[in-house]
Amino acid sequence: MREGRTVGSWLAANGKVTFGLSIVFFFIVVALVGPLLIRQSPTAFSADVLQPPSAAHWLGTTQTGQDVFAQVIVGTRVSLLLGFGAGLLATIVSVIVGLTAGYFGGLVDDVLSLLINVFLVIPAIPLAIIMAAYLPFRGPLPMAIIVTITGWAWGARVLRAQTLSMRKRDFVEAARASGESRLRIVFVEILPNEIAIVAAGLVGTVIYAILAQVGLEFLGLGDVTTISWGTIFYWAQNNEALLLGAWWWFLAPGCCVALLGAGLAFINFGIDELANPRLREERKLKQPAQAKKEAA
Repeated sequence: MREGRTVGSWLAANGKVTFGLSIVFFFIVVALVGPLLIRQSPTAFSADVLQPPSAAHWLGTTQTGQDVFAQVIVGTRVSLLLGFGAGLLATIVSVIVGLTAGYFGGLVDDVLSLLINVFLVIPAIPLAIIMAAYLPFRGPLPMAIIVTITGWAWGARVLRAQTLSMRKRDFVEAARASGESRLRIVFVEILPNEIAIVAAGLVGTVIYAILAQVGLEFLGLGDVTTISWGTIFYWAQNNEALLLGAWWWFLAPGCCVALLGAGLAFINFGIDELANPRLREERKLKQPAQAKKEAA
């Protein structure tokens, strides 16, 4: 418990994590409360065609008079659910495969390592494009499945390497000697010591999931009838918003993607400082030097 409080207080005092969490929390609030601020349906047509941002339409309108603000708000909920859901699923797969391969070794490790290397060699985005193009149905669920399949391998490789170095530690040998089951050793003894790596992998996978979803939907490989950040890009490109000078149509979702990605990246940098001893030592050395500089 003392270690948990130390880790929690360290993360709370880390400026990168605090800044990143503030951005992510903002988008979560927008996804939960934002629909209450919508004055019209995001799919409703109107006579206000290609209107720039104004008091009537805060983020302007589309070529068919749809309110961009309403679409961005509704799209925030869809993109967050898909990004975090797919990221969580991919992280669960990477934890199971990585820890199993690292702990059991032998033939199990050889087979799982071969599977990991195959998915690492195949480029993730082209594979996702091919899978999305040939799926018989489209929507958030198949999109989450595609992102999960293409996004688990890197985290599994890192966890396998960490587990290989940890399975011969004294506390693991003691647990094995006391007769604890292999599953308990893997998920109760080893996994808690790799939680920082798992958290960093989760955040990185969520970033990939959101960017992959937006990219695939921009290419028209998702359900274009669903309102999300990616489908807003799709319809803006399909209706030549850039040539028509309707910069507000694609600027708003673009800023949302960039800002959310930056927030998640800051969280990942902070967690990496916790998990990486070298970065943690560099941070400790910088703090006294910075304090002396401020005092001078």
